[in-house]
Amino acid sequence: MTGMIWAVQDYTKTFDQVRGALLGGAIGDALGWPIEFLQLDMIRAGHGPDGMTDFLRGPDPDAPQQITDDTQMTLFTAEGLLRLSPGIDPAPVLGRAYLRWLRTQREHAPSPMPDGWLSSHQFLYARRSPGQACMTGLGLQEKQYTEPAPLGVPGPINPDSKGCGTVMRSAPFGLARFGPDLAFLMSARCAQLTHGHPTGYLAAGAFSALIDRILGGVDLRNAVHQTLAQLTGGPGAEETVQAIQRALRTADEGDPTPERVEQVGAGWIAEECLAIAVYCALAAERTGDLRAALLLSVNHSGDSDSTGAVAGNLIGAVHGLSALPMAWAGRVEGRDELIQVADDLVMNFHVGDRGTLGSRYPLDATV
Repeated sequence: MTGMIWAVQDYTKTFDQVRGALLGGAIGDALGWPIEFLQLDMIRAGHGPDGMTDFLRGPDPDAPQQITDDTQMTLFTAEGLLRLSPGIDPAPVLGRAYLRWLRTQREHAPSPMPDGWLSSHQFLYARRSPGQACMTGLGLQEKQYTEPAPLGVPGPINPDSKGCGTVMRSAPFGLARFGPDLAFLMSARCAQLTHGHPTGYLAAGAFSALIDRILGGVDLRNAVHQTLAQLTGGPGAEETVQAIQRALRTADEGDPTPERVEQVGAGWIAEECLAIAVYCALAAERTGDLRAALLLSVNHSGDSDSTGAVAGNLIGAVHGLSALPMAWAGRVEGRDELIQVADDLVMNFHVGDRGTLGSRYPLDATV
């Protein structure tokens, strides 16, 4: 019995970090979507000189704070990994997971016999401005599945697209702790299911590798530098390397501000979304104020929900759920399901015990 108690205690930090990554992403997503298409001066005009400082107040103060396709797709990424049989190419399995998400964007409610536990939840059937490249790319996959090209060669789907829809869904590849190299490769490969531009899928791979290093105990700044070294010199990696370097330089120039966020980028494209997340996570490390860093990630003239989601993933992975603002973590839509998926990732990939997970995640062994 003593051994079992110690085994559980050994994973306490891991559970906290993985929960923090998924809940942190949902917090950033929920904070950001109401101001996603507004310029910074408009955000300040509407919400005060500090911009958005809390969740949007609605007529029902007890209603959950809505999440968007960013958190939805992150959940389906995690589900795809949990349904992945050992030794199977992840791209077709993740492709089918994303097609399950696509169905939630076309239907109003779960079917009487949904394909898996995740698809049975009504809150996922809300359509909240899903990314165009994700929708068109998956629509093409639905018609005729085309296997992604090998890493380093633009994929056949949306070859000119490097939108942030790759990065915003890719945290689970790092949370599963495949190791930085494999996390990078798997994430980049599966990003090509919807985005074929090298920057789009390499930024996703870098984000997953960064999360993997954080879960492995590497401190944030060293993890960023190790991920930069992993990228540097690779084919098509220049834009992602430059964006991360810009985030590091800007973080060292002075106190974090929305204006400095905008020097890093707007977040509509993958490398800028990743760079803003790095900048805001470094701000959290510098100031110790996670709440301010999460707000920083959304108060700018760009893709506020995606930058909030990715920054929230990273900040939550670094600091854990226990360090996030509990008033926010307790109010996001799908909170219980996010915690369940986080715990399932830990049990499956860290503890190595599927236990009863097969009832929620039937293995997808088909090629």
